[in-house]
Amino acid sequence: MNPAAMIKLMGMKNKFENAHPMFMKFINYLFSKPMEEGTIIDIKVTRPNGEDITSNIKLTKEDLEMFEELKKISK
Repeated sequence: MNPAAMIKLMGMKNKFENAHPMFMKFINYLFSKPMEEGTIIDIKVTRPNGEDITSNIKLTKEDLEMFEELKKISK
C-alpha cells in the first residue's frame, strides 16, 4: 500500500473511532484477550426498515494470523 493511501486510511480509522467509541471499546476488549481457533463470531445488522441480517464465522488459524497482521498495521 502506498504511503498516501495508508495515511488516508488511518485518518478514516481515527474518524470512525471518534464517531463510534462504544463499538471501539467492544473491539478493544474483544482483542484484549487472545482469540482462539474455533471461536464463533455472530454478526447481526438491522436495517432502518427493520430487516435483520445475521451471519457468523468460526475462526480458523488463518483468520487469527490475519487479525494479528491487521493489529500490527493499525498501530
